Amino acid sequence: MLKIGSYTLNTNIFLAPLSGCSDIPFRLISREHGARFCFYEMVDANSIVRDRPGTYRLLKKHEDDSPIAAQLLGQDPAIMFDAAQKIIEITGTPFLDINCACPAKKVIKKKAGAHLLRDAGMLCGIVKKLASGLKVPVTAKLRIGFDSIDIPRITKIAAGCEASGAAALFVHGRTMAQGYAGEIDYASIRAIKDAVRIPVFGIGNILNGKLAKKMFDETLCDGIMVARGSFGNPWIFADIEDYLKNGKLRSPRPLRTRKSVLKRHLTYIDMYKDLTPVIRAGIMRKVSMWYLTGFPAAKRIRAEISKTRDHAGLLKVIDGI
Repeated sequence: MLKIGSYTLNTNIFLAPLSGCSDIPFRLISREHGARFCFYEMVDANSIVRDRPGTYRLLKKHEDDSPIAAQLLGQDPAIMFDAAQKIIEITGTPFLDINCACPAKKVIKKKAGAHLLRDAGMLCGIVKKLASGLKVPVTAKLRIGFDSIDIPRITKIAAGCEASGAAALFVHGRTMAQGYAGEIDYASIRAIKDAVRIPVFGIGNILNGKLAKKMFDETLCDGIMVARGSFGNPWIFADIEDYLKNGKLRSPRPLRTRKSVLKRHLTYIDMYKDLTPVIRAGIMRKVSMWYLTGFPAAKRIRAEISKTRDHAGLLKVIDGI
């Protein structure tokens, strides 16, 4: 049975903390189609301690959205500790993940996210401060390097995280410089798995059941985290479980199914996104694009979607496909 610290998991297939994407509507539709463990969107420590309303909205809870964990971004150990305590109080998260993997330029400029890989002392210091002072287990999300792959260095960092109190590691098999493009280096994740005794989750290019199995087989990881593979594809979690059991890939869902689930997803956005109509409509357009790819006339459909300005207009386009 897989555990993170004292917390027993109900699955080893997670939905990642996707900034700007894995909100309540996204998580609810994912859970309805097989996701059994999710993360809130990544939250910034400075925004939490400064009580910014927009950040607190990211941590809004829903009775059907459980179990769920939180991920924290930052670079100052004291600020991160204060923010972590607030997050635990608000959410009741069973464990807290420290983001040491985000490659966004604005994050790197703040010396947070993947930038922490350049300062192993700071990274391990943050892990130690939070792990020793919080009442829940602490985990860390890493990449396999900053500018380039360096297995001896990243395994040393991983071991340092474990020694500092990390209860598990989530490892994206690309460097910071690669961002979200390029091949996954399974050997680096495997080396990290071999270097520590705590659970290791593999991340990257998990777009279907076959690639999920490849991650498990080549890294011997304890679990996986699904990210972009879930965009417009909430079935991926059930599909992965099916493939791991019987080795068969599911056929793509037909257009009528995708339209039906998309409309339900849009309804959740309308219900739960407390934003201006313009911003909410923009989110709806983005989500619609995810679902309506790979079909005949997809280019024309995307053009029509881009012109819509509200929920009703989107529904009209979708029904007309």
